[in-house]
Amino acid sequence: MSSINQIIKPHLKDLGGFEARRCLPQEERQMVGPFIFFDHLGPAVFPAGKGVDVRPHPHINLATVTYLLEGELLHRDSLGTVQEIKPGAVNWMSAGTGIVHSERSPEESRNRDATLHAIQIWVALPNEREETAPWFRHYPKDNLPVWDVNGVTITLVVGNAFNRASKVETVSPMFYLDVQLKPNTEFALPDFFSERAVYSITPGLSIDGENLEQHQLAVLNSGSEVKISANTEARCIVFGGESVGDRYKWWNLVSSRPERIEQAKQDWKEGKFSKVPEEDEFIPLPADEDTEYSKPQALS
Repeated sequence: MSSINQIIKPHLKDLGGFEARRCLPQEERQMVGPFIFFDHLGPAVFPAGKGVDVRPHPHINLATVTYLLEGELLHRDSLGTVQEIKPGAVNWMSAGTGIVHSERSPEESRNRDATLHAIQIWVALPNEREETAPWFRHYPKDNLPVWDVNGVTITLVVGNAFNRASKVETVSPMFYLDVQLKPNTEFALPDFFSERAVYSITPGLSIDGENLEQHQLAVLNSGSEVKISANTEARCIVFGGESVGDRYKWWNLVSSRPERIEQAKQDWKEGKFSKVPEEDEFIPLPADEDTEYSKPQALS
């Protein structure tokens, strides 16, 4: 029996000057554990004078997790946070009752050719934590456990795995690994959570002998250990956890209650969200016909 339950090919999304490969949510699979959104950004090369400019936009009832593989980004939010992130560090932003943020290339990187390569994930907050006060924390690279096993380097970005714990604060059971494999190496992934998935940043990976093509997400069957191996130098993201229940999504808004999304839509349209200091721009509320769904879509 195959260890792989589903293979998901990402949709390509234009984020204004660079592409994102969006694996979650998809029609055939909306969530893996509490993870409801998975974007692989780039690698994108920006010439001098250009860069990322994601204007202020709102979130509710979720947490965003930004992890860079290459480059740098400057985060600003309505709490007054101004934080640059570089490879190996983590930005965790818990939206709770509502937060607004922007992500832009820092001025220093705009003065030269610059590359951006990142993973951005959204995590659904448990029902009882959806309406907590928003908060943001930056975790430097040395906050993340890193270890080597037989030619495989594993970074525990978030959560608990292999009897280790990341210092990144989480609010439900989950794990998130950055795994780099040398040629002809493998590592065993235990069945320590009910939902697990593997995303192939590079080619050269296989799961229990089954090839996993580059830029594909393999959702694993539960109940057994699996072996992830590489026939060349390779890299993958391995993540999962326990479900927090069904969610609804519309644009950048996620909640367990569709009526909460409708309220947030109205609040954004009427300018009721707090603003990001030193930011004059914002992304207007899109018309229903300009979004993937005309009304909040159930995710489970």
